[in-house]
Amino acid sequence: MTIHQLCILGSTGSIGKSTLEVVRLHCDKFNVVSLSANSSVELLVEQCKEFMPKTVVLASIEHVQKMQQRLHDEGLNGIDVKSGEHSLVEVAQSSDVDTVMAAIVGASGLMPTLAAVKAGKRVLLANKEALVTSGAIFMSAVKESGAVLLPIDSEHNAIFQCLPEKQQSKVGECDLLENGISKILLTGSGGPFRTLPNSELDQVTPDQACAHPNWDMGRKISVDSATMMNKGLEFIEAKWLFNVEADDIQVVLHPQSTIHSMVQYKDGSVLAQMGNPDMRTPIAHALSYPERIDSGVAPLNFFDITSFEFQAPDFEKYPNLKLAIEACKAGQAACTALNAANEIAVDAFLNEKIKFTDIFKINETSVKKFVSQHVGNINEVIALDKNVRNFAATLIEKFSENISDSVVQKVSK
Repeated sequence: MTIHQLCILGSTGSIGKSTLEVVRLHCDKFNVVSLSANSSVELLVEQCKEFMPKTVVLASIEHVQKMQQRLHDEGLNGIDVKSGEHSLVEVAQSSDVDTVMAAIVGASGLMPTLAAVKAGKRVLLANKEALVTSGAIFMSAVKESGAVLLPIDSEHNAIFQCLPEKQQSKVGECDLLENGISKILLTGSGGPFRTLPNSELDQVTPDQACAHPNWDMGRKISVDSATMMNKGLEFIEAKWLFNVEADDIQVVLHPQSTIHSMVQYKDGSVLAQMGNPDMRTPIAHALSYPERIDSGVAPLNFFDITSFEFQAPDFEKYPNLKLAIEACKAGQAACTALNAANEIAVDAFLNEKIKFTDIFKINETSVKKFVSQHVGNINEVIALDKNVRNFAATLIEKFSENISDSVVQKVSK
């Protein structure tokens, strides 16, 4: 029996923690070789105590020092502690590892995920930004190295499961039309503001935006779900994973989050993957593919389901979704710019520097400025990403000043 040697990039985030929950159920099938975290030292220590990795990577030297001291306190002196992007790349491409869970949120996960691909690993892709920021470059590396790419996003994993078996082995090179598939139906819940009047969106708080009705996710992804930028990024990702054009993908609002996505065939059939909204299901599927293992998730009880609702997305409520679809059609520079600006804008919103509705304004302005940039290699991707972030940051300063002026005016009255 093969025991997979795991590297989990982003082990203290929601996907990383769910991955370790599945691994915990199958200790005979998986060995954790390396873990990484941004700054969550205490949680990483607990993970080390249970799974005993050889190496852990943190963001900074300061966090490395804290981690080393905590491991020493726990008598775990044999674990190597490193920091920085170069160390993430190192563990991702290590010969000790055959499977990499790419779960670092944002563009910071691009280089280690790409390193795992170039090393020919079995890559479980939860970092959607890798494909959004560098789609053609990333998929070219997959093809060249022979890496196995398995999607973790519940929607893409659902689409993958609904494909013919021979197309599942051709991620990035699928020929869906030749296999009788006419459309990919990408479902989304609509987030916490689906029924909120559009006129009230500029007053919502970060805590309200992070209160997703169905899924338990990190704060950044939760805000993306509220704006439906998450679905927009998934739209772009689906184009590259399944080798389709934007017109071959349709977004469908499904508030119950029970149908995770669908594939429509030419004969009128629609295949859907269903289950309770829990990321352990797609994680377990990808970890064990092509076999099936227990995920720890309860089976779907159809007698508890009152209804299935489906709606077309309202682009006035979700302008970020429309912007992402337009970026997908416009090309790589637009997609790279969109992702970079959105990361900066969401962070500013979470820190109450801008309004919820300002996220779109910053994203749209950034995409328009950089859409014509040439992006032909990974260095140009990184350079564009940096330039967009700087530009978006200057926009946020202006929006923040406006908010401060507004607050002063209200207080003075």
